[in-house]
Amino acid sequence: MSMVDEPLYPIAVLIDELKNDDIQLRLNSIRRLSTIARALGEDRTRKELIPFLSENNDDDDEVLLAMAEELGVFIPYVGGVEHAHVLLPPLETLCTVEETCVRDKAVESLCRIGSQMREGDLVNWFIPLVKRLAAGEWFTARVSACGLFHIAYPSASETLKTELRSIYSQLCQDDMPMVRRSAATNLGKFAATVEPAHLKTDIMSIFEDLTQDDQDSVRLLAVEGCAALGKLLEPQDCVAHILPVIVNFSQDKSWRVRYMVANQLYELCEAVGPDPTRTDLVPAYVRLLRDNEAEVRIAAAGKVTKFCRILNPELAIQHILPCVKELSSDSSQHVRSALASVIMGMALVLGKDATIEQLLPIFLSLLKDEFPDVRLNIISKLDQVNQVIGIDLLSQSLLPAIVELAEDRHWRVRLAIIEYIPLLASQLGVGFFDDKLGSLCMQWLQDKVYSIRDAAANNLKRLAEEFGPEWAMQHIVPQVLEMIDNPHYLYRMTILRAICLLAPVMGSEITCSKLLPVVVTASKDRVPNIKFNVAKVLQSLIPIVDQSVVEKTIRPSLVELSEDPDVDVRFFATQALQAIDHVMMSS
Repeated sequence: MSMVDEPLYPIAVLIDELKNDDIQLRLNSIRRLSTIARALGEDRTRKELIPFLSENNDDDDEVLLAMAEELGVFIPYVGGVEHAHVLLPPLETLCTVEETCVRDKAVESLCRIGSQMREGDLVNWFIPLVKRLAAGEWFTARVSACGLFHIAYPSASETLKTELRSIYSQLCQDDMPMVRRSAATNLGKFAATVEPAHLKTDIMSIFEDLTQDDQDSVRLLAVEGCAALGKLLEPQDCVAHILPVIVNFSQDKSWRVRYMVANQLYELCEAVGPDPTRTDLVPAYVRLLRDNEAEVRIAAAGKVTKFCRILNPELAIQHILPCVKELSSDSSQHVRSALASVIMGMALVLGKDATIEQLLPIFLSLLKDEFPDVRLNIISKLDQVNQVIGIDLLSQSLLPAIVELAEDRHWRVRLAIIEYIPLLASQLGVGFFDDKLGSLCMQWLQDKVYSIRDAAANNLKRLAEEFGPEWAMQHIVPQVLEMIDNPHYLYRMTILRAICLLAPVMGSEITCSKLLPVVVTASKDRVPNIKFNVAKVLQSLIPIVDQSVVEKTIRPSLVELSEDPDVDVRFFATQALQAIDHVMMSS
């Protein structure tokens, strides 16, 4: 229903519904606030609806969350930006509730409204609100206040700006860790609005307090501040103030802080620039790669290629590669998996010789890892290595391992290999594919696991799309059609599935001459499951072949199947005949 057609609810009905015991009614009422505001008009919305919402003390978080969201887009309904300040009181109340997601949404809505308010109104209404929240008795108000400073600060007078910086500094030293956490989280946004002169003095002293906080949850948020502040400071100030903090954090006693450094390292490197990265951050990164906590090693391993891009190849080989070798046999499978997901990118950084000498042995050991995810992460990125070392070397070194995985005893590993075959085929080219991988693709059609057989049929379709119908006619279709005589009906069903998938790729001519006769012969099969699958395949072939072929070949087969003793065969055959009639009528 469009907004215009909605019934215009009077204020009395809204008030009744907002006080109703049924939470759904209360929620619906809140979500219709814009409709109600339109019905009331701008003046009554300001004088009646908003005060009522300010006093509405609903205790359900879902209703409060919806209200916080609605009020954020309410400026047009109260008469535009000159009246935007009337929306602040209800949102101020929502900034003090206990539920975090309601407070966050209220802060978001306040920021949205504040960013549209006129400068004078910000000074008269918004800044006093921020100051009230920052001085709130209950910590929730002070937590919310931290997220509003970046909106309030730019329009303040010099005196007010000094006061706001001082208030923010107090929030960073608040007794409650939750408030300090919020101050640390929002420091980057606030710092971006502060003048450069005060940035070096006031903001940096606030930042230093946070980096020495006794709570690790505050310190780890200060790590993000490093990157944000680094982008605002001059390079020399960044090296003087931010770099020592990063190096200290990389040795912090809390693994969560070290984890954050490992996670943010690339951004931190961008902040301090290439030279300090090479001299100071390389040792810090090596420490993180060898950290005694697996989580830290996972985060560090995931950034290894990005980090190497900043360095020159010699430094990467000298410092990072020994750690990578250690990580490739790490005791934690998740560390090895994180490494495997990015290590292929190192080939582009290190160049051909170093990749062949140093990286290939690591790739091979990860390809033979006992944990499937590690092996898959390597296979999915083979194209990056192919670009560096060329197809011949890749086939000699890595292909035997891939063939081994294709016959792995875990069916999920075999399945993953099948899914990567089209990718490998496109990277390695048709000649290479025919020599090494063609026979495997046929072998999978007769796997003991249904998911493998189904994926193998899909794989043939994707290969036919990749290499074209002529190649498929030569290398796929004859072998597939031979298998229709397999004594086991489940394998015959897989071939029908493959025909169904290949037909649209092969086109009308090959479908009529090669595929359709095989399907028609299969309609005489003694197993009902085969026969009703034949009916489904014939139905799928109707749009592909000419109308004359449908009438001459497909319809007679389906008529025969529609008289079969088996109820399912009759059902699918009748369904296919109806599809033919439908096509006839529409054409």
